[in-house]
Amino acid sequence: MPTDPADPTAAPARPQPARLGLGTAAVGRPGYITLGRDTDLPAERTVDALRRRTHDLLDAAYAAGVRYLDTARSYGRAEEFLAQWLTEHPEAAAEVTVGSKWGYTYTADWQTTGVGAHEVKEHSTAVFDRQIRETRALLGEHLDVYLVHSVVPGSPALTDPALHERLAALAAEGVRVGLSTSGPAQGDTIREALAVTVDGRPLFTAVQATWNLLETSAAPALAEAHAAGWLVVVKEGMANGRLAGRNATGPDTAALRALAARTGTGPDALALAAAAAQPWADIVLSGAATLDQLASNLTAARVHPDPQDLAALDAMAEPAQAYWRTRSQLPWA
Repeated sequence: MPTDPADPTAAPARPQPARLGLGTAAVGRPGYITLGRDTDLPAERTVDALRRRTHDLLDAAYAAGVRYLDTARSYGRAEEFLAQWLTEHPEAAAEVTVGSKWGYTYTADWQTTGVGAHEVKEHSTAVFDRQIRETRALLGEHLDVYLVHSVVPGSPALTDPALHERLAALAAEGVRVGLSTSGPAQGDTIREALAVTVDGRPLFTAVQATWNLLETSAAPALAEAHAAGWLVVVKEGMANGRLAGRNATGPDTAALRALAARTGTGPDALALAAAAAQPWADIVLSGAATLDQLASNLTAARVHPDPQDLAALDAMAEPAQAYWRTRSQLPWA
């Protein structure tokens, strides 16, 4: 297993953008909720076209020093694309940390329109048994972190002893077991997960949660998870594109635009840098869909907002319920 990215004493082979990783949600399937996908992806979103795009992004991210790669069973064929890249790049495969997720099943059959549901969530032992086999068949020994996908309070992932035994067995094999969270009660979910034990030992040791300048509510619970020794990964640091420069045009993002202009950086990089500045954040994911977006996102490594800058951005935060209501209305495109 590669060096734990949360270990501050780890010395990567090459200079690494400060705690940045690459997520594959936006390029492993033809439809997703990131704003602006109509211009981000090839006109023909074939499997081969998105495989090439994914591999190009992985090449560029690795060359830039990114060493954390995130995928999921429900991201279309993202696990497959990543597995092929790892096979073709054995040196990189030995250095990167790979995280995947189970609990959603992709159901869109590579369609973007006329789809009732793009993915279906079920946190049962049957789904775990199927999806860990599928993930292992693709990623094999490269699987380092395995998360229950999109856990909310009361999920079987937090209460099912049979599932907990399976997850504990996976952890005993050396895989870091955790969960991703979503919804306005992320903090409650994380605290419930912190209390889950198997044979007197904590079960979960990693969390991937939404935190961005518009949705900051999980921060106290994430600080508790970090203090407990968990790996903390930030997803949706750009709020599904709402904080990208092309979309950050309304009064709610005025502070971000003003600070970006003053510091000579892009709103996207500043948003990711603000996430990386949180003392509990180990990894902050870029969800770039183009090479230009990735290059811009990775400049966040050179942006170090001071406490005064961060305080100026605090006013952007929305009530959690309002944020998640807006997110639920973003179209799959």
